[in-house]
Amino acid sequence: IIVPFGSFLASKRSKGGLKATLAFNVFMFFGVLVVANVMMFSGQAFAAGTATAAASTDGWKYIAAALSTGLSCIGGGVAVASAASAALGAISEDASIMGKSLIFVALAEGIALYGLIVSFTILGS
Repeated sequence: IIVPFGSFLASKRSKGGLKATLAFNVFMFFGVLVVANVMMFSGQAFAAGTATAAASTDGWKYIAAALSTGLSCIGGGVAVASAASAALGAISEDASIMGKSLIFVALAEGIALYGLIVSFTILGS
């Protein structure tokens, strides 16, 4: 956090500089988070045996389930945001198309539900 903030303070203050600093900071945060999770669930600190292999695969299961749920919810949120705003605009012009627009919003929300089902499948296996 300190390195990008220090480079931002040392450089010219512009809107693009802030965005680049924020992007770098977010990228490094999630990179460190993934590496820390992999190291935490790798099983290298435990005393050997089959329990280590099982713990290692369990860790990857949890990471996969979290990624499938999180990324599908982000995608569903983006899809619902654009579909719902377009649906509201269309309904304000013609109220008879509410059913069609509701279907498109529900389809966009289904993306998040599919991600949740995939994560349950991953955790159940």
